Amino acid sequence: MNAIDTSLSSSPGRFADAIAGLFHDLGLSLEDDLGLGLDVFSPIDGSALATLKMHGAAEMDAMVARADAAFHTWKQVPAPHRGELVRRYSQLVREHKEALSRLLTIENGKILTEARGEVQEVIDICEYAVGLSRQLFGLTIASERPEHRLTEYWHPLGVLGLISAFNFPAAVWAWGTTVALVCGDSAIWKPSEKTPLTALAFAKLLQKVAADYEFAPDHLVQIAIGGAECGGIIADHPGVSIVSATGSVRMGQDVGVRVQRRFGRSVLELGGNNAAIVAPSADMGLALRGTIFAATGTCGQRCTTLRRLIVHDSIRADFVKRLIAAVGSLNIGSPLADATHIGPLIDKAAFDAMQRALDQARREGGTVHGGERIDVDGAPGAYYVRPAIVEMPRQSDVVREETFAPILYILSYSDLNEAIALQNGVPQGLSSCIFTNDMREAERFQSATGSDCGIVNVNIGTSGAEIGGAFGGEKATGGGRVSGSDSWKNYMRRVTATVNYSASLPLAQGVKFDLDVQ
Repeated sequence: MNAIDTSLSSSPGRFADAIAGLFHDLGLSLEDDLGLGLDVFSPIDGSALATLKMHGAAEMDAMVARADAAFHTWKQVPAPHRGELVRRYSQLVREHKEALSRLLTIENGKILTEARGEVQEVIDICEYAVGLSRQLFGLTIASERPEHRLTEYWHPLGVLGLISAFNFPAAVWAWGTTVALVCGDSAIWKPSEKTPLTALAFAKLLQKVAADYEFAPDHLVQIAIGGAECGGIIADHPGVSIVSATGSVRMGQDVGVRVQRRFGRSVLELGGNNAAIVAPSADMGLALRGTIFAATGTCGQRCTTLRRLIVHDSIRADFVKRLIAAVGSLNIGSPLADATHIGPLIDKAAFDAMQRALDQARREGGTVHGGERIDVDGAPGAYYVRPAIVEMPRQSDVVREETFAPILYILSYSDLNEAIALQNGVPQGLSSCIFTNDMREAERFQSATGSDCGIVNVNIGTSGAEIGGAFGGEKATGGGRVSGSDSWKNYMRRVTATVNYSASLPLAQGVKFDLDVQ
């Protein structure tokens, strides 16, 4: 197994210098954001990147007031003109794709090719939103009353408060914000306190575009730097019409209850304990490639990461042997190096959670392959790990929990009913897949008696969803759809309108209410 590249042993603080240089290349300044409050570190070597000022309750209240004022102007701008703002932003992101990708990798730790993919996802969702700005369709409904027209249409909703996680510090924000903008909403973004620099870069670029756009009001998009208390203010604030939150189940339970208490609207994308079924008819090479990336991409820190592998009894021994060998050949090291497959965990807390889960798996009868920390020169504060493959005798308590780390539990099955029961037998319901060349198995897995997840794949892994399809899941995943398909309806309010163009007043359902009015 390769270690991290030796360049990490050079010049302490070089990543802080790199961040400053990247912001300069983007034509942005961090000067007004620096100050005592939030320390930001790079998971690549554990070094400090910056210290940022945090927003307090009074500042958050003023931010919501500014967002509300911006909304009342922006909602009057025709949707295609709102889309033009997003198109211009997309172009600016495209021009700075490499700088933004490197910034993201330094702060988040995902390998550079994945960072480039995430920035491309921002560009892609912008293009999706621009097209959507001319397709905010309503309905014409057949009325039972003569000379009446019954229609349904959509209006801008208000202020979007978006709370995002560290693992996709740009894409998740773009999923909601760009669509909300073309829908006529204003937005406040509360990024993870682990990746605020990436958030500042993407938000400041959008603010830069908005400042040069004649139709955009001031404070259309704002960013709030802070911890859980900052997110709590967004969840509680009556001036925030919709809260979109991505993160843990515990966080989502808190946010969802707080928003519902004031009859706000919430969109939640939470836990994922995703499984793949490998059937006897599967293309083994395809299944290996699909499961390895799904299990180890972003060092196991995706909501769609593959965490459970359910393999048929007849092929389990050979498949697991090949899987362990293939995972052992992956390069673990600097995410900035082109040859690297796996970068570091985000921090020590993630590593500790991984070790607790592995210890519990051993107590529950599991056999653990890998999972240990890899010490690297020049990175004493970083947490690089070997991905863990854990052979389990059954779907125990630890398997039913989601640990945000590269742990892949191996389970067995003898018939498809058993495999589907294992797949569905966890609290979460985000992503799922089956590797099979049996048409009946593939169709069954997608049917109402198959997977209970929001994402159901055949012959591809659980991660890497495209932006056009609705993204989200059921059960403890929160039930929301944060991107794709008709998720734009989350950011608008529905109106049903009836127009009577006759001289009479018939009532629906045949109700009679005769009245002689002079």
